[in-house]
Amino acid sequence: MNKLDLKKISKDILDNQIDSINKLEKSFDKNFESIIDFLGKIKGRIIITGIGKSAIIGMKISATLNSTGSPSIFMHGSDALHGDLGVITKDDVVLCFSKSGNNTETIDLVKQIKKLKINLIGITSEKDSFLGKKSDKSIVYKIEKEACPNNLAPTTSTSIQLLIGDTIAICLMYLKGFKTEDFAKYHPSGSLGKKLTLTVKDLVNEDLIPGININSKFKDAIEEISSKMYGATAILKNQKVVGIITDGDVRRTIKNFKDPLELDVSKIMSSEPKVIDSKTLASDALKIMNDNKITQIIVVEKGSYLGMVHMHQILNSGI
Repeated sequence: MNKLDLKKISKDILDNQIDSINKLEKSFDKNFESIIDFLGKIKGRIIITGIGKSAIIGMKISATLNSTGSPSIFMHGSDALHGDLGVITKDDVVLCFSKSGNNTETIDLVKQIKKLKINLIGITSEKDSFLGKKSDKSIVYKIEKEACPNNLAPTTSTSIQLLIGDTIAICLMYLKGFKTEDFAKYHPSGSLGKKLTLTVKDLVNEDLIPGININSKFKDAIEEISSKMYGATAILKNQKVVGIITDGDVRRTIKNFKDPLELDVSKIMSSEPKVIDSKTLASDALKIMNDNKITQIIVVEKGSYLGMVHMHQILNSGI
């Protein structure tokens, strides 16, 4: 048996999909613009439906729409014909994905949607298919051949369907002015959610706030750093930050002074510490620390000292 040239096969698959993507550009025309404009103005939801592999792609597209500011529901084509059509309201729009647009279940589904007088947008590779002809609007894409060697398994066609769905979702984001803050509302959990929502204020431990008065002695700074375990302490005057002493400052002071314990902290502190507002995202704070090669940072709120955040706290938060 001859050894398969998997590198060539992989390249052929990639070339096949790239060719279809290049052809897809022709589908993003004035008609596509009108569809985006229409979807951006609807009062209801975007109902995504399909049969077989198209349904699986539809599930992902619906999820993307929901997370990017366009309310959506996925409705499996087969389930729709057994009662789930009841989820559709008159204000909704149905996006039906089907490569051929002519399989029996898709035809039956389209007939029922039209009976309900719901706006239907067909996404198919066959303009003259039942779906293509009966849709109120349609997006037609061209597939010369599936990546499958038998030209049977949905491969390139599903990749193109997914790309069309993502393009619709992202265009609607632009149309609606959907911003990072909006995205964060829908992703409060997980690593992505924390990067978008977790602030340094959320990480400040109210039971461990290292800080001593400007009139304190070096020995007080050592005790504060040791007991609060942040590797530093803020130096305060009327609850305003005027400096910082780090464990590095402690080591240098002990090395440079014979009897430093009674030294005034004002003589050894760094008077221009890095300070950030309590609303700063933890991910941004981590970048500031990395850029400045520090492991802790002072947090203030309305100009007053709130506490300190250590790099390990941010890393342990899971962002």
